[in-house]
Amino acid sequence: MCLLSANLGDTRTIVTHPSSTTHGRLSEEDRLEVGITNGLVRISVGLENIADIIEDIQQALTAK
Repeated sequence: MCLLSANLGDTRTIVTHPSSTTHGRLSEEDRLEVGITNGLVRISVGLENIADIIEDIQQALTAK
């Protein structure tokens, strides 16, 4: 359900990896200075049913 995207302006739930998208042009030092680590993901919650969003994220985190 959650889409991987660099765009945060959507009505759907999307997941973004700031280190490689929105802040990819900054040096690693500059990213770390503002709290953006390589493992950080940003979830922008959309208009879907919240239970569906939670289930989708839980499923993704437990997938092998």
